[in-house]
Amino acid sequence: MLIDFFYTLRSAKLPVSVKEFLMLLEALEAGVVGPNSGKADGQASEGTYKIDDFYYLSRTILVKDEKHYDKFDRAFASYFKGVEMLADFTKEVPLEWLRKNLELELSPEEKVKIEKMGWDELMETLKKRFEEQKERHEGGSKWIGTGGTSPFGANGFNPQGIRIGQEKSRNKSAVKVWDQRAYKDYDDTQELGTRNIKVALRRLRKFARLGNVEELDLADTIHSTAANAGWLDIKMVPERHNNVKVLLLMDVGGTMDEHIHRVEEMFSAVKAEFKHLEFYYFHNCVYDFMWKHNRRRFSEKFSTWDIIRKYNKDYKLIFVGDATMSPYEILQPGGSVEYNNEEAGVEWMQRLTNAFPKFAWINPEPQGIWQYRQSISIIQQLVNQRMYPLTLKGLEEAMRLLSK
Repeated sequence: MLIDFFYTLRSAKLPVSVKEFLMLLEALEAGVVGPNSGKADGQASEGTYKIDDFYYLSRTILVKDEKHYDKFDRAFASYFKGVEMLADFTKEVPLEWLRKNLELELSPEEKVKIEKMGWDELMETLKKRFEEQKERHEGGSKWIGTGGTSPFGANGFNPQGIRIGQEKSRNKSAVKVWDQRAYKDYDDTQELGTRNIKVALRRLRKFARLGNVEELDLADTIHSTAANAGWLDIKMVPERHNNVKVLLLMDVGGTMDEHIHRVEEMFSAVKAEFKHLEFYYFHNCVYDFMWKHNRRRFSEKFSTWDIIRKYNKDYKLIFVGDATMSPYEILQPGGSVEYNNEEAGVEWMQRLTNAFPKFAWINPEPQGIWQYRQSISIIQQLVNQRMYPLTLKGLEEAMRLLSK
């Protein structure tokens, strides 16, 4: 059975060797994860392995680099169809309240009629609902539930609410998300379908001759030796260094999931083209901390103040994000969908653009819809209209601006 699992991983282009696969088999034989009798939890039958245990064991042995975790997860899920790994991130909200029986679909006319709450009213009302609600609700407009027009719950519609217990965004209108979400790092080994992105990025590269270090000029040495009747005539030239420094800040998760492939292409190209590259992740808007690994974004934080102080102003600052969020996430303290940020995102955006005078924002959303998103208009103002689409022309214009 596991032979096919091995070939599934190889088909997903994971660098899994036969030796590592044999180590996995040895670990199973040694009982590192043992069979469950099924009597303790009532879920596993005798002689079977918990899928969670096998998942972590196989990932530990077979995956050597965290950047391959996403590929491994997809291959694992594809092979073990129908087996789910459950994680409860909503302990304070009874799961019965969030059982999905229906998914509300409204016409544009019906959506316009639904009134939205302001920020303070929304937070105060949610507190009251937790105190008052005792049972599950479905299809209503008041309680925490599903399939209705209430500001609180899942699989319904409200122009400005708090999403609770929903797998992913449907209408992009939530101002906060109750559930803890898992994001994936962008894959920096993504094969580019075209070299156009790399060509566009090269507009930013400036080679500068630094110091007195020299390197062999092979072409000139061959020419001079031939002209000198075969006597070796070595020619040297000052070594060239790529002196461009890039600080890349990338939005991840939520609405950015729709743009993963194109952002991964750009990320791969940036890593290939720029020797001096530093990158960090954020979600929707930059706040007081960022991170380098999405699986450890709460345990390994990097203070935004420290990032500002660490890198000199000669770094080119590039934001990558769709700028699609609630305006509260930019303008309101505590507006982050994930935690209560003490200072508004606008404060941190201004600090970053002041610290790095050469900056630009790359937006993967089609430029034609920018005018319909209030949050995009706000971000455009914060970056002095230096927002460019993730297209060949847009990248060329952004690189031209940064190279001035």
